[in-house]
Amino acid sequence: MATINGDAPKITLYTNHGCPWAHRAHITIKELGLPYEEVIIDLDTPREPWYLEVNPRGLVPSLKFSGGALDGEILTESAVVSQFLADAYPSHLLPAAGEPGSALKRARINFFVDTWFSKVNSYSINILRKDTQEEKEALVKEFLSIASKELEPLLKDAAPFFGGSDKLTLAEALTAPFIIRLYALSKKDVVPKSLVAGLEALPNFSKWAAEVIKQESVTYVFDEEKIVSRTVQRIEKLKAQAK
Repeated sequence: MATINGDAPKITLYTNHGCPWAHRAHITIKELGLPYEEVIIDLDTPREPWYLEVNPRGLVPSLKFSGGALDGEILTESAVVSQFLADAYPSHLLPAAGEPGSALKRARINFFVDTWFSKVNSYSINILRKDTQEEKEALVKEFLSIASKELEPLLKDAAPFFGGSDKLTLAEALTAPFIIRLYALSKKDVVPKSLVAGLEALPNFSKWAAEVIKQESVTYVFDEEKIVSRTVQRIEKLKAQAK
């Protein structure tokens, strides 16, 4: 196991396998090859007092270190957890800071992730919440237009992963949970099949995504049937609450 300041702390990951945000931490920790203990948090019930002491927000993931220089330290929020791990355990995920070339690669990774979440990711839930196929298809059209404009150019040098990397980077670790869910939901007709058909018409994105969603670090906690079923239930509940 990699060490921090010469010590190898025990890592405990508080998680839920159905949560795409927690999925980010799973991908990162798997890519780094770090042993860890996981504690599953039930997101369908009020959080127990002991977990609110770990993370007062009650969210997942949370990361706790026991032993070594970081004994007792707790990190929360998926991007923070993933970024910390990538910085603390240098690897293919993220170039080390300290020189202009590496800083530029880190900036481009950050820009790609920001583009996904600020420009396109919100369309996923909005498509799911629409009642008619016509409404869904209209949003799919908008989604694909933005993906073509904003994402496709950023993946021009993916080989097969972001920035020409032959292994996953933090760009994939932070977006893959949402990419694989889109493909799964489209396959099961929960979102229109035209969404993935449109993405597959984007040469850079389609090649990149096809590689991303088959990586072991992305799939090892991903139960497609359960996640699709849970998503359908959640959307129905949201629709009922809105009436």
